[in-house]
Amino acid sequence: MNITLRGTPDFRFEAKSPDNGYTFSIGASKGIGGDESGFRPMQVMLASLGGCSGIDVINILKKTRVDFDTVDVAVEGDREAGKEPSPFTRVKLTFKVTGRGVEPAKVEKAVKLSVEKYCSAIASLNPTTAVETAIEIVEA
Repeated sequence: MNITLRGTPDFRFEAKSPDNGYTFSIGASKGIGGDESGFRPMQVMLASLGGCSGIDVINILKKTRVDFDTVDVAVEGDREAGKEPSPFTRVKLTFKVTGRGVEPAKVEKAVKLSVEKYCSAIASLNPTTAVETAIEIVEA
């Protein structure tokens, strides 16, 4: 797996996957001279955590024949203020599953399996980072 990034003096980066050609923008905060022109690196990390775990949850729900329309993931992260580096100390993933007759126990099991066993992005966090989850089920 490879990613390439090209940066310019104004803190703008374009990240690219040589495997499939997809790109996205990364930028810096105004506090260090950037212009907020793209995701900041720590936002990319949160998106990666939500995407990785969300893919696991969808895969598990499909395998357990749960009838759902969407899985939305909201991710929030707390960082150590005033410290460099400033890693995440807590990450919370909230999964909202919309569908007909979705069984809460199956969603809970899917989330637990993802967070504790399958999600490589979560497994890559510092072991001291607290990972919390919440689940919301919406009847369609």
